[in-house]
Amino acid sequence: MSTVPTASAPAVPVSREPVPTGTVQPRNPLLGWRAKFVLLALIWGMSFVLIKTGAEVLAPLQLALGRMATGALPLLAVLFLSRGRLPSSPRLWGHMFVVALLLNTIPFTLFGYAGQLIPSALMGIVNASTPLFGVVFAMLILSDERPDRTRVLGLGIGFLGVLTVFGVWNSLSTVNTTDGDALLGMLMVVGATACYGIGTPYLRRFVAGSAHTALELSALQMLLGTLPLLVLAPLLTEAPTELTWKAALAVTVLGVFGTGFAYILNYAIVRAAGATVATTVTYVAPVIAVTAGVVLLGETLSWNQPLGALVIILGAALCQGVLRVRRPTPSRGGRRKGR
Repeated sequence: MSTVPTASAPAVPVSREPVPTGTVQPRNPLLGWRAKFVLLALIWGMSFVLIKTGAEVLAPLQLALGRMATGALPLLAVLFLSRGRLPSSPRLWGHMFVVALLLNTIPFTLFGYAGQLIPSALMGIVNASTPLFGVVFAMLILSDERPDRTRVLGLGIGFLGVLTVFGVWNSLSTVNTTDGDALLGMLMVVGATACYGIGTPYLRRFVAGSAHTALELSALQMLLGTLPLLVLAPLLTEAPTELTWKAALAVTVLGVFGTGFAYILNYAIVRAAGATVATTVTYVAPVIAVTAGVVLLGETLSWNQPLGALVIILGAALCQGVLRVRRPTPSRGGRRKGR
């Protein structure tokens, strides 16, 4: 049975494949899940710079198609080289098509549009709200999800962080065309993160019981997510007049590493350390995105945007159970008085 990251899975190690008797497990720290965690945070944090670079030349649908296609190829190659095969159940294909739309096709396209309107660092910051949407939709879709005091507090703090990033205290009369474009770009990123929030509990509810491996499911997900873009991109967009080597390289790296290889890393972390630990990558990625945007692209941020990011991360950590609010325990003296 494959392991699927969920918004509420306990932070305990998931059962691993049995090790044959007499086999010594490697102790190299570079092979551990913590090294994979850091690498995945770096890859996903740098993805926003690559999206910004590709969006300067390619239309959003073209960028999404390039990312999906170059992400699907390495997964399919690894699958067939390891003698695996794609699932054959039509029902599972239907559910995986919905998952691919929610987790890949739609958000990747929205990120492509946002990359034309706002800095890459800001995309990374707003994307940090992903766990918040995951908790909200998990409570709506999954019957075993019940909000507790810590989650409610986390949702409230996270929402405050989003408002801080948006700078809602600015008067509408002072918003010019540039501010309107930035607002639209941020809304597109929020729409993408909302898709992630819906897709993850959907994946858990309808796909988690499958007997297929994570590699088989993720390869099918990439393949199905590519198909709609293969149809829409040629119909709705024109071929780029000048495809620079920088944009082509950015899309290739984004697809192979930020989409294909990243899925393999993510599932490896989930299996070794649990789903909750794996989802905390979204807390680290914005820091990488902000640093990369400022250092590599010379972007600038308003004071409220990194501050809002910290508030979002705090709220998300509370929602995911990484941080907990301890209830005050009654003192012994109080217990004696009650006797």
